[in-house]
Amino acid sequence: MADLRAGSPPPEVITVSLHDLQAGTIPLSTLEKAFGPTSLGIILVRDLPPNYLSLRKTLLSYSSYLANLPPATLAEVEKPEAKYSTGWSCGKETLANGRYDTLKGSYYAQPIHDVELEAKARSLYPECVEMTSANVWPPEEVLPGFERVFEELCRLIVDTAALVARNCDRYGVAKLEGYADGTLEKIVRTSVATKARLLHYFPPPPTAAAAEEEATRPDSALALEDDWCATHLDLGALTGLTSQMFIDEDLHPPFPPDGKKATDPITGLLLPLPELDNHPDPHTGLWIKSRTGLTTQIHIPRDCLAFQTGQTLELLTLGKFKAVPHFVRGAKPGQGGRIARNTLAVFTQPNLWDVVDGEGRHFAELAGAILSAGL
Repeated sequence: MADLRAGSPPPEVITVSLHDLQAGTIPLSTLEKAFGPTSLGIILVRDLPPNYLSLRKTLLSYSSYLANLPPATLAEVEKPEAKYSTGWSCGKETLANGRYDTLKGSYYAQPIHDVELEAKARSLYPECVEMTSANVWPPEEVLPGFERVFEELCRLIVDTAALVARNCDRYGVAKLEGYADGTLEKIVRTSVATKARLLHYFPPPPTAAAAEEEATRPDSALALEDDWCATHLDLGALTGLTSQMFIDEDLHPPFPPDGKKATDPITGLLLPLPELDNHPDPHTGLWIKSRTGLTTQIHIPRDCLAFQTGQTLELLTLGKFKAVPHFVRGAKPGQGGRIARNTLAVFTQPNLWDVVDGEGRHFAELAGAILSAGL
């Protein structure tokens, strides 16, 4: 972890074992260091289940396979009626400067399934199509096993997030008057509003104009750039994140010129793409703005998951745990070949009817207010 500006060192990034989460032995002081007012608002979890690494590598490789499908094929899994918040989305989101975001593509799906709760959500909130639309998947012959691997990895992340939540509930019961035990764990385990987002950050075009613009920027501004994903707060409770995967799509095109797909003869899945050890531009990736204004780069090890705090968690804990502002910085022009960045985020969010603050607001009201304000 590093900050590009001089000054006091950033807060520590806390790492815990999955075994200690399961046993409920994480000290409350450790949770405060991870999520409290002076923290970075993120925790790393190690000692994950044995299948995690293969699931991560397969699904993040599929992110490149997906994004490089023909436009007509991708159009078949777009859902404009869901405001592009289900299925494939690229170039539909407007950035702060008014431009459409074409630097990344996303595949959205809801990984928690409950027929009765899904029907309830559609009945009570027919206008909230972003969180009530049914999932859509590419045909099996196009991306074999994509749906299965996507949901299996998301389920593992949700189960791990639930253990983080259980320990946060221990904190709430001990530190917050009137906090109901199990509040956060129930949200994480059962909410059908939880949303997963598989991300593909396209290789930036090495245009002469972009290179010239970059050369004029002072080094002190580097930590403030958020060109791949603007600075924002997550809306939900806990956001689960895999480590990022960098793929040189010049050296390892997802679909070779002969058009032949390389598949595993046993699983039938597309073979994982070769992964770079790191990006030629060391400043590329996830950055967090600490409570004191320091901008800190976060490196998630491949064998770990990260969980960062959202606005719902801040409300549920009466501000004891703070939502974390963060952004993704792209590479400087000319740094490396056509390198893409792939990652997966799982946003655990309350059901739309769940009360999230002392004013009695339901999550649907909170989400509507925040999304309409563009925050």
